[in-house]
Amino acid sequence: MAHHPIFWTFRRCPYAIRARLALLSSGVRVELREILLRDKPATFLQTSPSGTVPALRLPDRVLDESLEIMIWALQQNDPQRLLEMPQAGWHLIEVNDGPFKAALDHTKYATRYPDLDPKVERKKAASYLFNLDERLVGRSWLFGSRPTIADLALLPFVRQFAHIDRMWFDGQEWLNLTSWLNRFLECEAFLQVMNKYSPWSEGDAPTWFNS
Repeated sequence: MAHHPIFWTFRRCPYAIRARLALLSSGVRVELREILLRDKPATFLQTSPSGTVPALRLPDRVLDESLEIMIWALQQNDPQRLLEMPQAGWHLIEVNDGPFKAALDHTKYATRYPDLDPKVERKKAASYLFNLDERLVGRSWLFGSRPTIADLALLPFVRQFAHIDRMWFDGQEWLNLTSWLNRFLECEAFLQVMNKYSPWSEGDAPTWFNS
């Protein structure tokens, strides 16, 4: 068994994106293993109890919740002080991962939910985003002039929602939210964590993240 952390990921998954953002900020060195969701390696399935990404294999345990991975990484090293935020930030993450993500999925994957009206679901998601827009008035980030773990945890999902229909998204009156999202999409950290990697195969030489 490897004695270094092994990080299983899928490039476009918002949960994996936010885990990579925290790992990048922490500088913790991990072996990155990209997978295809339609062809999950047996080694990955033996690692992740849920069979979902991201998953982080540590010498003594497995973390397969993205927020757990973020917190673990930043507890090792947090040079940007991302963990320093008000309690309200944890509530924002809870709502993002609960009601907002549900409404996002019901909008993006409407054919999977024939009993739901995607327009109603989009309206539910939008009400959450308007609240974020109000929070961002006069601020670059959710809690002031610097990002926190809440920004990193929410932005990949706002990005995913925006990309369902970017023309519609850009037509909404949430200018602060749009500026916040665009600032994120143009930042060096996001560009770095969106690098493309070949899917991992048994016997491949390690691909190091934060090498």
